[in-house]
Amino acid sequence: MATKDEKIYATEEIPAKLQELALTDWYVEDGWLRRKYNTDGWPTTLMLVNTIGYIAEAAWHHPDLAVTWGKVWVKLKTHSAGGITDKDFSLAQKIEHEILWRPAPGGPLEGTPNKFVQGKK
Repeated sequence: MATKDEKIYATEEIPAKLQELALTDWYVEDGWLRRKYNTDGWPTTLMLVNTIGYIAEAAWHHPDLAVTWGKVWVKLKTHSAGGITDKDFSLAQKIEHEILWRPAPGGPLEGTPNKFVQGKK
């Protein structure tokens, strides 16, 4: 729920905020904070959607998703505030961290040999 003190970011403020938070593949378009993820196919796309859904539900802040084979588009804005707020940046950071997590090289977890979810647009 939005509060009276919740800052709504102006479109021209958002690129600097994304840079500050190292959200380099996120951008603003039509009043939404957006990101496209590419995957290696339908099973990974579904896992990605479920992961984003789990994170969003835990945060009680829900993105709009568009889903097709090998691609997921994420759109964030705080509906109750009528714009992009710190809630959106925080959720974008959490999604980015969890989605792009991979086991450390040389660690006990070897990681998938598949392309999985790619970090670049």
